[in-house]
Amino acid sequence: MLSAYDAGSHRHWRSQLQQVLGSHCQVEVLALPPRFFQWRIRGNAISWLREPLLREHWDLLIATSMVDLATLKGLQPALARVPSLLYMHENQFAFPANERNTARLEPMMVNLYSALAADAVVFNSAWNRDSFLQGVEVLLGKMPDAVPEGVVDELRKRCEVVPVPIDDRLFAATPRAFNRACPHLVWNHRWEYDKAPDRLLGLLQVLRNRQQPFRLSVVGERFRRAPRVFEQIRHEFRDQLECWGYLPSRTDYQQLLGRADIVVSTALHDFQGLAMLEAMAAGCTPLAPDRLAYREYVPAPCRHASHEADPAPEAEAAADCLQRLLAADLPACLPDAWRTSNLSQHYWQVIDRLLGAQ
Repeated sequence: MLSAYDAGSHRHWRSQLQQVLGSHCQVEVLALPPRFFQWRIRGNAISWLREPLLREHWDLLIATSMVDLATLKGLQPALARVPSLLYMHENQFAFPANERNTARLEPMMVNLYSALAADAVVFNSAWNRDSFLQGVEVLLGKMPDAVPEGVVDELRKRCEVVPVPIDDRLFAATPRAFNRACPHLVWNHRWEYDKAPDRLLGLLQVLRNRQQPFRLSVVGERFRRAPRVFEQIRHEFRDQLECWGYLPSRTDYQQLLGRADIVVSTALHDFQGLAMLEAMAAGCTPLAPDRLAYREYVPAPCRHASHEADPAPEAEAAADCLQRLLAADLPACLPDAWRTSNLSQHYWQVIDRLLGAQ
């Protein structure tokens, strides 16, 4: 199992999969730290060039989407004919660009070459799969010549969706009380621009203007450079704050989710949404825009109109949706289909098929 950029969701996925596979087979893991993105995605095959494990005999190779699988197989002859599963946590075609992150051709080509070199390509959501295939089609359509026909159709045949599972232990045992008068909102995402914290600020300001009481927790992984809007949120809504910043203790984090009423997403990019799913498993009601992978598990009454190009009407739509939820009978939102106990059989089906094809 190879993880070339072992960030939070990647670590979580391989840990869950190791649990699923560990009682039946020997699993070895190679992982590289989640830093130096451009070097990682293009240089991981060089970083592992002299890795003794890659010269041994293996029955199956499982790699994350950051692994340059085509180059790896070219540099490691022992792996050339080993059945391979590429797990797409994300795809480089669908990342939104900003002033610090512009679309680059090379990471896209790594994803494309890796998918062509894999025997099975598994995505964590249908939205991830569809945006990848669409991105490949658009990219190849821009190439000047010598593009073979049917590349996207060939890829589509080897693509399937098996989400990152949620540990059964994280699911709430029983429904819990919901504070309709003053709901506790939790925003629990990476503190980066693609999670659109500016839209969270807009929603909170609309709620304040409507005199809607609420309590607020803003948590999640923070990096050296976080958008400045977080400090504005902290200053403007300091009187409503319950919890602020990263919680290194998993126990503390789970306890927070167990106390919160509504988990909020404002994201412009989320290939699956582990933070949303974990909060829903803990008993939170979701509030999310009608886009991305949220359509696959957030109930329709909990999704509001998406206005990607204009944050102002989206903030109003989110506030409308929240107030409707507070006034109505809240739907049951436990994402049972995403439990490890339910998804493990789907992983085994993919793996058995690859092993049976040897």
